[in-house]
Amino acid sequence: MFKYDLIVVGSGHAGCEAVLSAAKLGLKCLLMTLNLDNIALMPCNPAVGGPAKSCLVREIDALGGVMGIVADATYIQMKMLNSSKGPAVRALRAQSDKKEYMRFMRNLIELNDNISLKQAMAVELIVENDSVKGIVDEFGLEYHAPCVILTTGTSLEGKCYVGLQSVSAGRMGERAATGLSSSLLKNGLTLKRLKTGTPARVDSRTIDYSKMSVQPGDEELHFFSFEPDRPVRKQYPCYLTRTTEKTHEIIKSNLDKSPLYAGLIHGIGPRYCPSIEDKVVRFAHNPSHHIFIEPEGKDTYEIYVQGFSTSLPAQVQIQMLHSLPGLENVHIIKPAYAVEYDAVPALQLTHSLMTKKIKGLFCAGQINGTSGYEEAAAQGLVAGINAYNYLNNSEMLELSRSNSYIGTLIDDLVTKDIQEPYRMLTSRSEYRLLLRQDNADERLTPIGHKMGLISDERYNRFLEKQRKIEKETERLKSVKVPPSEEVNNILAQYNENIDKGMKLAELVKRPNIDYKVLKEIDKETAQLNLSPEIYEEAEIKIKYDGYIKRQNRQVETLDKLEKIKIPADLDYDRLDHISTETKEKLAKVRPATLAQASRIGGVKPADISVLMVMLGR
Repeated sequence: MFKYDLIVVGSGHAGCEAVLSAAKLGLKCLLMTLNLDNIALMPCNPAVGGPAKSCLVREIDALGGVMGIVADATYIQMKMLNSSKGPAVRALRAQSDKKEYMRFMRNLIELNDNISLKQAMAVELIVENDSVKGIVDEFGLEYHAPCVILTTGTSLEGKCYVGLQSVSAGRMGERAATGLSSSLLKNGLTLKRLKTGTPARVDSRTIDYSKMSVQPGDEELHFFSFEPDRPVRKQYPCYLTRTTEKTHEIIKSNLDKSPLYAGLIHGIGPRYCPSIEDKVVRFAHNPSHHIFIEPEGKDTYEIYVQGFSTSLPAQVQIQMLHSLPGLENVHIIKPAYAVEYDAVPALQLTHSLMTKKIKGLFCAGQINGTSGYEEAAAQGLVAGINAYNYLNNSEMLELSRSNSYIGTLIDDLVTKDIQEPYRMLTSRSEYRLLLRQDNADERLTPIGHKMGLISDERYNRFLEKQRKIEKETERLKSVKVPPSEEVNNILAQYNENIDKGMKLAELVKRPNIDYKVLKEIDKETAQLNLSPEIYEEAEIKIKYDGYIKRQNRQVETLDKLEKIKIPADLDYDRLDHISTETKEKLAKVRPATLAQASRIGGVKPADISVLMVMLGR
């Protein structure tokens, strides 16, 4: 018999964060996966970050996770998106070296003595008295542990489609996980089918880049991790092309060969990452769509065709790709495909990511109905921490909507009956000005330190950084500049001027003025030579002070509802003055607080008022 504290099934981004966090906290862990050569594989785009997702990565790092560290160590391009817009929507994105990323992550895992690796398929849960006790693998071997985290990605009963042809696989070239779905159903959980897909990979040597727009990385580098001494690496360009009228004609004339449109795929696909045929049909008014040409690594000629996901037949894919400017003679290395798989509707989980029916069983990543590496990693980290908390009878880590995008992600999953794969977007957070990528450490590093994932040394560095930000913020509020000719000559370059003495803080609130302008007009500001991470956050705190205060007042209102707990065994059928439909929704989700109840689709403010009165009694 094999005994562990924790078994993690699956070694994608959720599994890696789960097992590393739990092992770092002291649990003896088994990481079981279908293929040990695919640990931390990026089966779709080899990139980390982007809108909203960059916040998730920085929050993972602030809590003590590893995705940001690995992304910083293996990037081949770094780019700050939306840099000319407000701080709430700025987003760091890294194009990663696919193989390097996997090697770096596997090395972190193999260096941890608390982690054992196993290549095998988990086919059955061992459950006794509604508590998980371990798993059984495909060879009949039993592995016992009082805690199990399922991070199976797209593997559960996975089926890959290229045109009307299909093969049993979680990803093309890797077998599907069979048996575990039946075990989940047998133990009272429900499942649903979801669908996702990935574009073709093509040969860089057969691309005419002269017909495309070059997309370089940033000269001024930013990083995901708050750790110091991050590597400065050579950057490689991406390129931009577009679909043509001919592309759209080819797609429209071959829709009958799509497994989705032919009715072979019943799973619901991701709304915010549709296939190219979906885009052409749903956005018929759009004559063209952006297609990004992105390298998979610095030592390979394999290229990822972003924005060109499809499940059409291979011969049709060739015609489609050859209709794109620059790809007229391109050679396809791997065809695009769609994959359909089983997922666990996350309404069956608590905010800790433990299932409500089976104690000690956690789910994280795409099995919960999400899409994206960052969403998976964030869930894996929370599940790993809470596996430790569960085994030690400690309070579960349940992040809130007001302190993190991770909290928003998990709350959406366990509260809303989401039908399609969930992708994190800035618009999903009502507090996005508070939840910026620059202040993720301010929000979450104290929690990571308390949990034991952030070292004292790193925590002291964090405290020193916060002290410097506060000191600079106060200095900007106290230093005044005169309306001299020299000052106004500089300000005139930015269509600004002053006719009386003005505090630097008042000046930086103007839309055309940033901290770099303050350096030009104030010698002391220039001589301080502060790092960007200090002065940028000080500037944001001052420039957006009014908006930040307004959102903080909204948080205070929400916190009042969060503090009103709803008994787990409340019989909603016995409530008066609430519709039957609302009672069914409440009983299905079983919200833990009045605030969570208010976020359930279809639950009205009047229903919350009735609940508040009842709970008051």
